[in-house]
Amino acid sequence: MTSNVMPSIVRIEANELKALVKEVKETVASNVIRNPKTQSRIFGAVDMWNLRRKMKTASLAAHYGL
Repeated sequence: MTSNVMPSIVRIEANELKALVKEVKETVASNVIRNPKTQSRIFGAVDMWNLRRKMKTASLAAHYGL
């Protein structure tokens, strides 16, 4: 059984390597004010707990015909 294996070392040109590792300066928009009423809620652990609790109640109700 024969197999063709590619070498694990990738050869790349110097100018392409420079373009890939070039540092990009980024800034954070700190002047943007978010309105809590229009901001979407973050799904947290309490939300997951509530979903699981509701599913348990629903499955019990379906099982016992409530």
